[in-house]
Amino acid sequence: MTKILVVDDETDIRFVIGKMLEREGYGTIEADSGEQALEVLKDEEPDLILLDVMMPGLDGYETCMQIKSQEATKNIPIVMLTAKTAESDKIKALEECGAQWHISKPIDRKKFIETVKWLLASPPRREE
Repeated sequence: MTKILVVDDETDIRFVIGKMLEREGYGTIEADSGEQALEVLKDEEPDLILLDVMMPGLDGYETCMQIKSQEATKNIPIVMLTAKTAESDKIKALEECGAQWHISKPIDRKKFIETVKWLLASPPRREE
């Protein structure tokens, strides 16, 4: 089963995203912080990571950079989820942090699921 790591400090958002993904047949793993996500990745190998940008402690940008700096996790596609809609935030997520995609909240269910399916079908791999 395809596993997706959902990282968000808000329980309700993790729940809603998890339900959307489960309806599509995906398994989910949850983490409520960047720190917890890094711990989860020591034992789990998700096929995709959905990562909130604004979290207390280790934010999504720093978490993404740490994931992309590790040999074992650098090729896992990451989608940044954020309420930030400025072009500079998208550039930071994609170019500086190495994420494969950026989705703005509130999440449009149809576009969200299409993006997940697209990334899982042929995840863009970045050569580090």
